[in-house]
Order: sequence, then C-alpha cells, then structure tokens
Amino acid sequence: MSASISTAAYGGDENLARLLREAGVARSVADVRDLIAGVNAAPDGELPDAWLDLVAAKRSDGLSEQLLALRAGIARPADPAHGDHGARLAALRAELQRRGLDGFVVPRADEYQGEYVPLRGSRLAWISGFTASAGAVVVLRDKAAVFADGRYTIQVRQEVSAAHFSYHHLMEEFHGDWAAANLPAGAKLGFDPWMHTAGWADKMRASLSPAGIELVATEGNPIDAVWTDQPPAPLGIVNIQPLSATGRDSADKRADIAASLDRLRLDAAVLTQPDSIAWLLNVRGSDVPCTPLPLSFAIIHRDGQVDWFVDVRKLAPGLEQHLGNGVAIRAPGELPAALDALGGKEARVRLDGTTAALWVIDRLEKAGAAVDQGGDPCVLPKAAKNAVEIEGSKAAHRRDGAALVRFLRWFDEVAPKGGLDELTVVDTLLAYRRGAADFRGPSFDTISGAGPNGAIVHYRANEKTNRQVDPNSVFLLDSGGQYLDGTTDITRTLAVGDPGAQARRHFTLVLKGHIALNRVRFPMGTAGIQLDVLARQFLWQAGLDYDHGTGHGVGSFLSVHEGPQRIGKTVNGVVLLPGMILSNEPGYYLAGSYGIRVENLELVVPVEIAGAERSMLGFETLTLCPIDLRMVDASLLTAEERDWLNAYHARVLRELSPLVEGADRAWLEQATRAI
Repeated sequence: MSASISTAAYGGDENLARLLREAGVARSVADVRDLIAGVNAAPDGELPDAWLDLVAAKRSDGLSEQLLALRAGIARPADPAHGDHGARLAALRAELQRRGLDGFVVPRADEYQGEYVPLRGSRLAWISGFTASAGAVVVLRDKAAVFADGRYTIQVRQEVSAAHFSYHHLMEEFHGDWAAANLPAGAKLGFDPWMHTAGWADKMRASLSPAGIELVATEGNPIDAVWTDQPPAPLGIVNIQPLSATGRDSADKRADIAASLDRLRLDAAVLTQPDSIAWLLNVRGSDVPCTPLPLSFAIIHRDGQVDWFVDVRKLAPGLEQHLGNGVAIRAPGELPAALDALGGKEARVRLDGTTAALWVIDRLEKAGAAVDQGGDPCVLPKAAKNAVEIEGSKAAHRRDGAALVRFLRWFDEVAPKGGLDELTVVDTLLAYRRGAADFRGPSFDTISGAGPNGAIVHYRANEKTNRQVDPNSVFLLDSGGQYLDGTTDITRTLAVGDPGAQARRHFTLVLKGHIALNRVRFPMGTAGIQLDVLARQFLWQAGLDYDHGTGHGVGSFLSVHEGPQRIGKTVNGVVLLPGMILSNEPGYYLAGSYGIRVENLELVVPVEIAGAERSMLGFETLTLCPIDLRMVDASLLTAEERDWLNAYHARVLRELSPLVEGADRAWLEQATRAI
C-alpha cells in the first residue's frame, strides 16, 4: 500500500465487489470476509498490511482502502483467557456427560505440538485462564485441577481461580496419577488424540489402568463443541524465504531428504513439525507469535515429491509457482485420505513419535502402514546451518547488537532516576529493535525482570505484576529478535546503582561458567550433556545451581528454541555438529531478591589444534553486546578469564562501533573498557 493511502470509511459490499472485479479478483466479498477472519486470528507482526497481497497483489489504492476499512469493521477475536471460567467449565461438563465421559484432559498443546499455539488452539487458556507455555488441566464432573511446573507456580495462582481449580506441580504430580486418585473404577477419561503424543497416552494408561479407568480418545474436541466464539484457523501470509537467506534451494533439500529415506528403505516421511516444513520448502509464515511458521503438515515421498497440506488462501502470490511441480498443494482436510493411501500401499513411513500427534500414528497403523518411529529427517540438516545461514546469523547479530547498545545506553540514563517499570523496558527495547533492518518481531516474549521478578525463570511482566526498577538493584533482561537472515536470543543482567557484593559474587560465578563453556574444545561425537558441567562447576563449588538447561538450539529465522541439540543435565545423545547454533546461558536465582543469567549464542565450529590426533570442535560467539562490568567481581576471575572478557569486549567494540554514533558510541566505549 502506498504511503498516500489514508483510512477511509467502508463503502459497502457492492462497492468492494466492483473494486475486486476491476482488479481481476475472483473472490466474492463473502470470501474476503472469511479471509479477514483468518487474518484476524493470526498475529499482526511487523507488516500488518501484508495480508492485502492475499486478496490482490496488484491493486488500486481504492481497493486497499476498502479492504482495510472492511477489516477495521470486523471484530478481532477475544482473548481466550478472558471470560467466565465457571460457566465454561459447566458447559464442558455438560458436553462430557452427553458423550458419556467422566472427565477430560486439556493440554497446552495443539495438533502441531509446538512452542506457540494460535488463538484457535488456546484451549487451556480458554477453560482455565492459564496462559503459560506448558501445563495441563483435568476436568472431572465434580472437580478440576490445573498442573504447572516450577516456572509458573506464581503465574498459575494469579491467572487461575482457586474457586474452580486446585493447583498442582506438574513435575511432582503427574496428572494421570491425580485422575486415577479422583475417578472411580470404571470411569472414562477423555482426551483428544490430536493434542497428545503416543508417549503421553502410554504414560496415562499406566496411571489409569491399575485403577480400572479407561482412557478414551474423543472424536473431535469437546471444548470446540462449546467454545461458541472460537476463532478460525489463522491465515498469516506465507512468503518465500529467498535463496540469499537459505543458502540452498528447496529442490536440493527435498532431494537430500528423499535420498535419506531411500537409504533407510522408507517410502515416505510424514512431517508434523511446521518448522521442518518451513525449512524444507524455504517458506516462512505468520500464524503464531514470535516464530515465522505456517501451520501445516506435509508428506515427503521417496522420490522427493512433497504433498503439502496447507490452506491455499494464505499463500503469497507466486509461491506455488516458485515451489514448482515437486510440491503438490493440498487442502488440510485431505491429510486423512493421504495417510490412508500410504496404508493402502503398506508403505514404510517415518514419523517422529516424540512430536507427532497420536492421531497420526493411529491413522497410519490402522490403514496398514508400517510406522517407523524415528527422528524427523529434516531436524539434523536444519540444525547444522550452511555457510549462507551462518553469515546471515552473524549479520543479524550485528544489527541486533547495535539496537541493544542504543537501548542499554537509554536504560543506563533512565533507570537510576526512578519511575521506570518492566513493561516500559519491554516496549522501549522493541522500539529500538524496530529500527534495525529486516526486523520481523521478537523471537519470544521478552523477560523483563526487576529485582525479585528476575528470580522467576520464565517471568512475563503484565499489568498485575509490572514492577518498578528500584535503585541499587539487579535487572534481568532476556530477549531476542527475528530477522529475515537470522534469529537472536540474548540475556544481560544489569546493575542499577550498586547491586551489592553478594550479587556481584553470584554474577561472577555465573560468568566464569559461561566463559568456561565458550572456551572448551571437544572432539567430534560429543553431546551437549557432556559439556553441561563446565557451565555449572563454579556454582556447584559454592553449593549453588540453576534448574534449567544450559543451552538450546536456535533456528535461522525460525524457532528460537530448536532441537535436537541441547546442553543440559538431562540425557540427550545428539552430538554437536559444525554449523549448529546453541545458547550458552548459565544462571543463578535468589528467590525474593534477583535473577542472574548471562546468555550468548554460540556457533559450533571446527578448531585446529597443533598436534591434535582427532577432529576437534569449539564455539564461536555470535552475540555482540557488552556484559555489564558493574556486575563483575574481578577478584574472582583468573587472568585467562579476564583476558577472555577483555577480548570479547574489544571485539564487540570493533564490530559495533561503526553501527552507532554520538552518545551511543561513547557509551559503548565505556561499557567495553578493559579490566
């Protein structure tokens, strides 16, 4: 839309129909209204008018005006978490009784089992008000329980009414055990097989069967039957991710995956993770917050042909032609028949059982397919970035670093004066990032934790919890950006005034672990679990620790939390490969006082060592941003650690100073001074 277009009043359906005809658009006004309803169910993102291309790529200003005016008059979906949860529980219980069920399990997940769910899939929030990224609810005829892990013990009590739900710790009490203790023998507990994995169902049956309780897969989700204003499926525009950003053509990727299937004597793979499909087809979408995904399913066959089950209405003009004959666009509703067709051929089908919905596995097996439960074949190639993706990530980190320098200079100026709060920090940081080229939004909801709120590991500030930044305190800021050429994730712990000797000591122990992990050299074949202790060792020596992983994989303008690689205590046998990007984020959290975390993103790279007898790897830091020296107790650092910190800051200054000027550059020079 040109800059000259102004907001206009809607001129009526007849006028819009005329403008559509003049633009050569075959859609009716009713079709456009349905499209807008789907667009409204997706996040606006940084390009809120991009959806206009879904109606007509070439259009007059008058048509653009009328489309925008029509959308302005169509109500946006209500926040699913807001409403009368008592009435919603009553409606669900009536529906369960109609179906002959004694209870129902509501997970946070949707059919894609991803980190983010669209408004339509926010069933946990709708029934309970709980908006966390993990959790579950079990609704019985006379009681209901909400299960949250340790990250959300405060949030769950703020959002979920004790009048309707009892609170339980997800890690300490499995919801299957609670259901078994609260249902009589012979009871039937329902679940939607689209919302759960086979592993979850097996664990539930292990809890329920000894108590004589049956776990029953429902036909359709009971919540959908009573959620009268449930939003439609999102229709965020799907665009081509250019070769200049991906480094490899989709056809080449498809050929490689097909060859891997052939080596394993598999006939096809069913892809249920939208980020794998986005990577394979070189497309990006906007159906969910923070991650540029088009929600969809796909089947890749042994010959490289792909069936992509996606709503064609959200495909940008020219995308189908760009993909070519090797990709068949099929309606989402055609997936069951396609799975049945694989079964009819007795095909050997790869499916990642850890992430696929149970419904998909059951459908394939009942149709006669031989399901090979193994890793998604796209996951490892996606994780090991190619040279173009690596250069893109480095460029994105430079732009992100410059935005952070501008923000941190502002923070240092404003915070000591008082009156600054967590939400203002979130909004201001977003504004600075929006000044960077090719910014497409946050890569996750910013964690902006003042003082004791920083000790809540996955804290999200809201109007109820919004805390002012106190003088002589510690502020934790964990944030990231999505750019067309890369995804960033960074945590900095900031001093406001004098943070105190105890906080500096804790911070320095965390920093020492961060440095140790960055400096390590390790042989090919090493998994992240073997490196985790390096980041924790100094905390352990002080009798301290943190209860989250040390590192997660990061995508290329995709998911900020990307598998399969990770660094942590839990068993994960995935070896680290050149090109993988991981976070390095040890931390320490003193409940009621402050949180500390130091996070950079690291690239796994080959390392040449004189006299080495085997291939060795190490980490190259991608993140460019000063570490707050006011938080450092230099007396606790060795000479090598001081050298590391000074060298890192010299690099930050060298790479970022050309991108900032004036007061921002002066601040950067001071923030990166040698110690």
